[in-house]
Amino acid sequence: MSDSKRAFEEQPQLGFAVVETTAPFERTTPEFSKDHRRRLRDRFMRAGAAGLNEYELLELILFRAIPRRDVKPLAKRLMARFGDINRVISARPALLLDVDGVGEAVVQELKIVEAAAHSLAQAKVLNTDVLSSWSALMTYCKTAMAHRETEQFRILFLDRKNVLIADEEQQKGTVDHVPVYPREVAKRALELNASALILVHNHPSGNPEPSQADIDMTQMVEQAVNAIGVTIHDHVIIGAESDSSFRALGLL
Repeated sequence: MSDSKRAFEEQPQLGFAVVETTAPFERTTPEFSKDHRRRLRDRFMRAGAAGLNEYELLELILFRAIPRRDVKPLAKRLMARFGDINRVISARPALLLDVDGVGEAVVQELKIVEAAAHSLAQAKVLNTDVLSSWSALMTYCKTAMAHRETEQFRILFLDRKNVLIADEEQQKGTVDHVPVYPREVAKRALELNASALILVHNHPSGNPEPSQADIDMTQMVEQAVNAIGVTIHDHVIIGAESDSSFRALGLL
């Protein structure tokens, strides 16, 4: 057999060997990745969230959705895309799916965490005197609304003892506007036998300063509910990092 023929016949074997050495690494979780998951979980159990970086907390969530792949690169991509873990968890599914490596399982895990966070924060204020638990109330509102990309208008309905009896989302809007119908607000207050309300909406821009439209809308709602004997205790605007109170600003 000539040297050229022998070289030609041996060439496919060399190519086949290269494929076989790379495929198993892509399909399975390397030992260092398994050890990393164990170490990260141990650190969390010892030190809690304070002992981890935000992307590492995100890794812990991603472990459940992606059991056999190193998720650190994906966690860092999500942090780079959305800015922090709060914005990752509260991002719309369609935006999450735009990130390379995110599938339905990842979206589902993130939305489960978001729902649990909202439920926990709400449990701390529901059926309590919210005026004496104002800090917990603001924490709940920020958890539910601070990182939304569109405006949302919520109403907290209180009884005569200022106990929170219902928290309802009334309307969703665009990035800078949400429609509010004063008569519908008054009607719902009557249905719930509420004595007072706290209005809450968010500003996706991050700036919680009231606009003239916010002020005008609040006055119209106040007129509608005052006619049925219901008081507005406050209108709070939630921004990305802070909030503003109509009561504190002298607008109510």
